[in-house]
Amino acid sequence: MSEHATAPILAGPDIEGMDEYRSVMEVFHAAVERYADNPAFSCMGRTLSFADLDRLSGDFAAWLQTETDLEPGDRIAIQLPNLLQFPVAVFGAMRAGLVVVNTNPLYTEREMGHQFKDSGAKAIVILANMADKLERILDRTEIRHVVVTELADLHEFPKRQLINAVVKYVKKMVPSYRLPGAVTLRQALRAGAGRSHREVPREPDDIAALQYTGGTTGLAKGTMLTHRNLVANMLQARQAIGPGLDEGRELVVAPLPVYHIYTFTVNCLFLMETGNHSVLITNPRDLDGFVKELKGMSFTGFIGLNTLFNALCNREDFRQLDFSRLHLTISGGMALTRAVAERWEEVTGCPVAEGYGLTETSPIVSFNPIDAIQLGTIGRPVAGTQVKVVDVDGNDLPFGEPGELCVKGPQVMKGYWNREDETAQVLSEDGWFRTGDIAVLQDDGYIRIVDRKKDMILVSGFNVYPNEIEDVVATHPGVVESAAVGVPDEASGEAIKLFVVAKDDSLDEKALREWCKKELTAYKVPKTVEFRDELPKTNVGKVLRRQLRDDEVGRADG
Repeated sequence: MSEHATAPILAGPDIEGMDEYRSVMEVFHAAVERYADNPAFSCMGRTLSFADLDRLSGDFAAWLQTETDLEPGDRIAIQLPNLLQFPVAVFGAMRAGLVVVNTNPLYTEREMGHQFKDSGAKAIVILANMADKLERILDRTEIRHVVVTELADLHEFPKRQLINAVVKYVKKMVPSYRLPGAVTLRQALRAGAGRSHREVPREPDDIAALQYTGGTTGLAKGTMLTHRNLVANMLQARQAIGPGLDEGRELVVAPLPVYHIYTFTVNCLFLMETGNHSVLITNPRDLDGFVKELKGMSFTGFIGLNTLFNALCNREDFRQLDFSRLHLTISGGMALTRAVAERWEEVTGCPVAEGYGLTETSPIVSFNPIDAIQLGTIGRPVAGTQVKVVDVDGNDLPFGEPGELCVKGPQVMKGYWNREDETAQVLSEDGWFRTGDIAVLQDDGYIRIVDRKKDMILVSGFNVYPNEIEDVVATHPGVVESAAVGVPDEASGEAIKLFVVAKDDSLDEKALREWCKKELTAYKVPKTVEFRDELPKTNVGKVLRRQLRDDEVGRADG
């Protein structure tokens, strides 16, 4: 930590091992060779060893290179929940030199269409359950290679047929679709099996993934994460978390979506590089099924967020589980409350270590040391990372004064895909990234987040941008104007409240929420709607979202 009288900068220790790997693929090859016989990923009772992962991803890479016209640097969208197919597709694509575009499987057609068009994706691996949405937007994209997979495609016979049949015919979870020319993942893997593929070397500054995050315009923008960004953050995680890990022997529960940068880096990179076993939970919202899956499992680590910890601790069946081997619990994605952290430790006997990060920082910026957790803080900067706080004019601020948190380090993104103007707004020429979060630097080296500069709403760890909701609501013929804000919510941390000025009294809350459901992923749909005659505005006519939010918080406190 370096300290100046008026302008301190907190800095993590030197980063170790940056010369070990030049790319994500070098990390992958070292891990599958070193830990070939170890379990790598499990899902719904099926386990892939590191050797299995090597073979299957190699088969997929061979298919990409021999059966498609894709070239290194082309983008491939991967729209999957937590399934074994995810790491196979990701590493296969990277081995073929492609750029992975991680896509939320809950996206609506509108959201999918924007992301695929914006990224210029030429291929996609998609779960059959949402292939009907792809059918309706495919002609508006550049996608020309479609790979469809069913839920249990990497399970053994006959369990594979049984699960897939139940999902399709009993639970009716796969709407009919027609995608001429599409191949199944199993067909692609068979076609690639036994064929050699050319490992495409990647440079540290080459883009490894486009990770989409909300934009100030309401449209998601692609964060360009390079091989260096992801490798650096993996090594930073190893240095911050590693002392609490037994390499090659941990069994870590991964209920958060693996397409999200948090789980993507921690499970697909850091835990893989250290030879550990990740258990992918396909649908953690099904808490009954989730807890049932944990029964009899001697898990040693758990990666989650505040709302999930809270929901699990309130369940009697969860409290009855065996936590004797659990020694690592990591929280991220949203603020960890003291009450939930204390409850989790009371129930499981394991303290929660909170970290902080953003999509633009691959994501980890800071982390609470396992042996020195300070609840209410986001910990200390990870290795190779500098942080400072600045005022509205960009002047550095001293310890104890709140200001916008700025981050500098090898994990900071290359920029936003095809958005130089938005990149310039948040990334300085000398590498400082403005997070939009208001923080205080403590003189003991820890950081506290005290507020958000942006109007972003955080629902169960997912970023929701008011502009996107308001843009959708504005298309309703009965709406004059609207404003979306986040209000405190026990279950999700924040919930979305929509304030609406309607043209007449015929518009009601139910109709407006149904309108939103057609265009927005479920977590972006307003939980409540309040109709008003007018919205508070600045003297230049900008809606004062902060005033609406503060009024709601004050009302709740009162």
